[in-house]
Amino acid sequence: MIIVLKPEATAENRDFVVDRLKSLGFQTHISEGEERTIIGAIGDERQLRDRPLSSLPGVEKVVPILKPYKLVSKDFKKTNSEISINGIKIGGKHTTVMAGPCSVENREMLFEIVDKIYDAGARVLRGGAFKPRTSPYSFQGLGEEGLKYLREAADSKGMLVVTELMDPRDIDLICKYADIIQIGARNMQNFRLLKEVGKSGHPVLLKRGMSATIKEFLMAAEYIASEGNLDIILCERGIRTFETETRNTLDLSAIPVIKNASHLPVVVDPSHGTGRRDCILPMAQAAIAAGADGLIIEVHPNPAEAMSDGDQSITPDEFATLMKRIKIISATLERHLEE
Repeated sequence: MIIVLKPEATAENRDFVVDRLKSLGFQTHISEGEERTIIGAIGDERQLRDRPLSSLPGVEKVVPILKPYKLVSKDFKKTNSEISINGIKIGGKHTTVMAGPCSVENREMLFEIVDKIYDAGARVLRGGAFKPRTSPYSFQGLGEEGLKYLREAADSKGMLVVTELMDPRDIDLICKYADIIQIGARNMQNFRLLKEVGKSGHPVLLKRGMSATIKEFLMAAEYIASEGNLDIILCERGIRTFETETRNTLDLSAIPVIKNASHLPVVVDPSHGTGRRDCILPMAQAAIAAGADGLIIEVHPNPAEAMSDGDQSITPDEFATLMKRIKIISATLERHLEE
C-alpha cells in the first residue's frame, strides 16, 4: 500500500508513520516528491485493521496497490524515474546509449572501441568479463583482468561501465569495477542473485528472460526493489517464439506496456533481440520511436573475428550512423542524447 502524506507534513510526522509500520512488521520505502512524500509499505495489512494509518498526524490518504509488483509499479510512483550515476542520467527525457563488445577480448581492442563509441555519443561502456555461454568450451571471458580493462577504458572518457554478474560470490568484485550490474536473461529469475544485488545498492540493468512474461519481468524487478534498491533499469532483449529467422523476437510492444505499468526506465537490446547485424539499425530506431529510454548495442572493430556474438555486432562506423539517426528521432520526441 501507499501512504500519502499531506503537503504540510513534517519530518516528525513521516518518521512516526514509518516507525508505526516497522513495529507492525512492514517494510517501508520513502519517496520524496516536490509537493508530497509517499511511503510504500509491504506487509500483512491485517495488522492495520484496528490501527488505521489514516488517523495518524500528517497522513492524507492510504491507497492499496492491487498489482503483485508494488514498488516498481506506477501506483507507487506516478512519474517516470530518472537514475543519475556520476552525472550521467538514464530515464526521464534522456536517451542513453550503452555500447561495446560482447566480450572483453584484450586491452587494445577495448581502447580502440571506446574512443569511437564515445565520439559517436555513447556514455556507457558495455562488455562481458564473465561470459555465460551455451557451450562450456566457448570463450568464457577474461574475468577480473577484463574488468580492469573496462574500468580503465571507461575512465579514459568519463564513461560508466555495465557488465554482467552471474554468481553472488562475485558481487563485491563486480561492484569494485562496474557502475551498473547487469543481470542477464538466464538469471532474471535467479531470486537469490536478485536479492543480493538489491542489498548492494548498486544500479542494476535487469534483462528480460527469454520466455518471461512482462508480469514475471516486473516481479523479478520487485525482488531487487524489495531489498531497498530502486535504481533499476529494465532491458527488453527479445523473447523466444516460433520464428527462426532471427535469434529472438524483439518485443517492442513491451516498451509502452511496461511504461504504463512501471516507473522504471526501459532500454532495448536490438543486438540480442535479433541476432542479425542488418536488423540492429532499424530496430534501434524503432525502439526509440516506441519510447525506450536508451539502447545497449554490441560494437566490435571486426565482427567477423569476434570471439563471441560477431553476427550481432556492428562496426564503430555503423554505430556512428545509428547514433546520428537516434539523435534525430529523440529530438522529434523532445528527448535528448545524454551528454
